[in-house]
Amino acid sequence: MEFNTALKVQRLGRCRVPSPMLIGDFVGDDKRVLFHSSFEEAEAFIKADRPLPAFEMAGPRKKIYFDPSKLKCGIVTCGGICPGLNDVIRSIVFSLHYHYGVPSAFGFRYGYEGLAPAYRHPPMELDLREVRDIHLKGGTILGSSRGPQDVSQMVDTLERMNIGVLFAIGGDGTLRGAQAISEEIGCRGLKISVIGIPKTIDNDISYLDKSFGFETAVAEARTSIYAAHVEAEGARNGIGLVKLMGRESGFIAAHATLANSDVNFCLVPEVPFTMEAFLSALAERLERRRHAVIVVAEGAGQDLLGKTGERDASGNARLTDIGIFLRDQINAHFKKAGVKIVLKYIDPSYTIRSRPANSHDSVFCLLLGHCAVHAGMTGRTNMVVGYWNGEFTHVPIPLAVSERKHVDPEGRLWSSVLESTGQPREMV
Repeated sequence: MEFNTALKVQRLGRCRVPSPMLIGDFVGDDKRVLFHSSFEEAEAFIKADRPLPAFEMAGPRKKIYFDPSKLKCGIVTCGGICPGLNDVIRSIVFSLHYHYGVPSAFGFRYGYEGLAPAYRHPPMELDLREVRDIHLKGGTILGSSRGPQDVSQMVDTLERMNIGVLFAIGGDGTLRGAQAISEEIGCRGLKISVIGIPKTIDNDISYLDKSFGFETAVAEARTSIYAAHVEAEGARNGIGLVKLMGRESGFIAAHATLANSDVNFCLVPEVPFTMEAFLSALAERLERRRHAVIVVAEGAGQDLLGKTGERDASGNARLTDIGIFLRDQINAHFKKAGVKIVLKYIDPSYTIRSRPANSHDSVFCLLLGHCAVHAGMTGRTNMVVGYWNGEFTHVPIPLAVSERKHVDPEGRLWSSVLESTGQPREMV
């Protein structure tokens, strides 16, 4: 498929209703955010006289598709918890009410289970009073769950409740579910919009610069890395080992490493290593400086552990704990070598996930929620709100889930990590 075609967002129909918004800058449908950020990248398109690939710019439109006085909306949160979930829920409800006059929304409990009749989870009516203070709390007031549900039954629920817009807050699996729901809606000829809001603490959704919760995760990880560094410096041959989130993409580990210049080794899923090479580099570090700090993403080194063959409810492969593995391997290696070490292992994952969003993420969540509502009111569907080159965008869900975003081992981010840690470029 030609890339510009893949960037085109689906719509339910023509927008004919004047927007009730009284303030704010309206965005024209012709406004675009360039995909390429440098002239060198765009030059090939310019020389070939081809249109430059660009995303639709998010924001309010002068004309909308739905009549707000007749509209009912639903919100669902899926997957693991993440800082900022309540902020997004609150932003959606506030925007529906204050921008468009939609009095309330329905929250479907425990992820897509809330749309499946078999679970009998009653919807929660979300009005201003219900969501007023939820941004101060971690987690999600709606609850969450993993795993697919029967698409036909979920659409039956939306149709029965006369829902016009469904906001699905979640990561890769959630967006695939939203795509399936949107496709079933299309097959039935229904006029229901499905809008995704990207929630992945690992920041691994493609064609999005970042997703909410990531900034909070990096900020919270600094506390654990600081503790690991203090413990390591406080002992002869002290080692601080911190395991962070990152199943397939090591963005949290990489950014937390850069935020703490005390890290000496950063291990991520995208860059393979062998225990022999890593332990050799660690021994050399201890010989020179008498302490070391290691940050490892949860998905790193899985080839060393052997696959379990098991999968969770979302279909993700169950990982073996790389943190425990490294702890035991490091202790065994230096014991065999007759070198006394003091190793402290810290796993702050669930502490980080359950935190309320920090101020940066709270702002980001507020604007994501606003953009999601603006998109839904114009009848756009099967899309996720993105952020690209400093602007909020509309990204078709099929494009967003077409591949996973990874740390580029040859890119600037990883080069910066190597410069900061001083670790060998290759440990294989």
